[in-house]
Order: sequence, then structure tokens, then C-alpha cells
Amino acid sequence: MSENDNGVPPSQPQASLPATQSSDERMWALIGHLSAFSFFVTGIGCILGPLIVWLVKRDTLPFAADQAKEALNFNITVAIAFVALVIFTIVTLGIGLLLTYPIGAVLFIGWIVLTIIAAIKANEGVAYRYPFTLRLVK
Repeated sequence: MSENDNGVPPSQPQASLPATQSSDERMWALIGHLSAFSFFVTGIGCILGPLIVWLVKRDTLPFAADQAKEALNFNITVAIAFVALVIFTIVTLGIGLLLTYPIGAVLFIGWIVLTIIAAIKANEGVAYRYPFTLRLVK
């Protein structure tokens, strides 16, 4: 290893770090995930919130658009699961509640927990992928 004029060995070249997202992009990604909680305002809000963020930011903020699309796909998947549970309950004339009520409760708690985890990861600038999600919106 050669030394420079000061007698100090040259520093090692550093590996290029991945591009980090701006705070604005991370904030919009966070909003994309947390907007699913607008379900409590309107029943379909869990889909409309991420959809609006994705449509508004898909051309300007790629990370935020990716995370909003991920949240949209996850919430569509959860909505399909809840509709399937309701249909099963109706078809079984209410007897299916013995299965659908506990499954629905676990699904609801999982939805809340995974949405919060995704929001935290998005705020850290990490692209989060929900498990068990149908990728319907490409």
C-alpha cells in the first residue's frame, strides 16, 4: 500500500450507498400506509386512502407510489377476505359465525399490526412488502 505526501495511507474507496428517500417521499409513503385507517370513517376508506396517494404521487415520488400501491394491494386482499367471510356466514345461515368471527378477529388484528409495521418501515425509508398479498394493482 503506498502512502501519500503526508505519510498517511490512502483511504479505501467506499461502496456506493443506495439512494435514500427524501423526508417528503418517506412522509407520503407513511401516509399511503396509514390512510388505510380511514376505514373507520368510511367502510371503503381502507382502499380509497392508498389509492388516492398512489394516483397523486405515482409520477413524482417513486418510493411513495410504490408503498401506496403495496398498501392498496394489501387492503384489497383483506377486503376480499372479509367479503368471503361474510358470504360464508350468509351461505351457512349464520352457523358459520362459529368460524368466521374468530377468523375475522384475527384478520382484523393482523391488518392493524401489519399496517403499523409497514408505516414504520416506510418512515425509515425501507420498502415494505406485506405477506399474503395479492398483487392486483401492477
